[in-house]
Amino acid sequence: MSDDLFAAPPSPTAAGDAPLAEAMRPRGLDEMVGQTHLLGPNTPLRLAFAARRLHSMILWGPPGVGKTTLARLTARHFDADFIQISAVLAGVKEIREAVERARMNQAHGRQTILFVDEVHRFNKAQQDAFLPHVESGLVTFIGATTENPSFEVVGALLSRAQVYVLSALNEDELATLLQRARKRGLGLNLDAGAEKLLVAYADGDGRRLINLVEQLAVAARAAGIELVDAAFATKALSPSLRRFDKGGESFYDQISALHKSVRGSDPDASLYWFARMLDGGADPRYLARRIVRMAWEDIGLADPRGARLALDAAETYERLGSPEGELALAQALIYLACAPKSNAGYVAWGAARGFAKENGSREVPVHLRNAPTRLMKELGYGRAYRYAHDEPEGYAAGEHYFPEELAAPPRFYSPTPRGLEGRIGERLAHLRELDRKAGK
Repeated sequence: MSDDLFAAPPSPTAAGDAPLAEAMRPRGLDEMVGQTHLLGPNTPLRLAFAARRLHSMILWGPPGVGKTTLARLTARHFDADFIQISAVLAGVKEIREAVERARMNQAHGRQTILFVDEVHRFNKAQQDAFLPHVESGLVTFIGATTENPSFEVVGALLSRAQVYVLSALNEDELATLLQRARKRGLGLNLDAGAEKLLVAYADGDGRRLINLVEQLAVAARAAGIELVDAAFATKALSPSLRRFDKGGESFYDQISALHKSVRGSDPDASLYWFARMLDGGADPRYLARRIVRMAWEDIGLADPRGARLALDAAETYERLGSPEGELALAQALIYLACAPKSNAGYVAWGAARGFAKENGSREVPVHLRNAPTRLMKELGYGRAYRYAHDEPEGYAAGEHYFPEELAAPPRFYSPTPRGLEGRIGERLAHLRELDRKAGK
């Protein structure tokens, strides 16, 4: 097949009742909007296409950015039979039928591209079933996924396919797509405000944008509106939630951004990510739990009031619900972001857990043991124990509380000089000086 795939032939008008998004699907690489990091001059896929080097690949990116389109264009460029199956609907029967069809193609000297949409929904055994056919060259595998392939695609299949990351469309790219959609004979006239609103509602998803344009055109015709403004568009459309998957990559990326903004002492960024997650449908109760976790992990004893405030905010949300209770959570975030930071307690706890796990079950020193019975007292349990409250400054200088085998006991907790923890550090330094003077 010639390289006219790179050209951008005029797109045909929509046939029958075909959805506008399908009718507008690009027929050449130069018609694609976005993904210039993969399809621009001297970029990986463009070079592979130019060299006519067909290879298995996994296309990873959010919805509506061109994964299916790119797979179809690949098949067209290499004159390969394009077999598409959905991991949501397909089972063993569909996979076997695809393999048989590929064998027939091979017998006639034709390549086969097996495109698996939402490949992350196949289990390990199903994904492994593709391996022998990919290795033998019977099929060229192209998988599409919105989830991180590192977690969702088996290693053996991942090692045999090149991963390409597709990005959400930016505002300029969406604006280009919007103008193309308006030229499809829909008779839709938009003012600048309506155009901006549509781009915002699309939220990086090209397919969503085209569907919104089609929906708005129908509404405008029904209402006899010649020039659509933002007010009419807002009433006519039912904007869906932002791009957000409560159990997927986007969810964990955003909660990570929220946590790191608090840790980085940026209250404005913290509020932004908090608002983004609520706007995307995150459960405020989950966010409340994470806010409490932030208080203990990143503020800790530098400002113990942070943990109390976080718990109060979580309780306030339980009593008031949304949206009133969200204000308490937002103010807790502001406080935590502005508070002095310390992860010393978090680090100390992790170190102590690791040490205990690696050092076995050492005996409790006799002087620290409880002696509730006469026999235990006769065995010396607790006999040499020094009661701290009876000692000067309420501290038994030189006392040893670790197992006896640990002559040089470890130190897990190293307080920072920030906030209250600075005073804690001074107190510990003073007590260690008393130990030194006591000869231990």
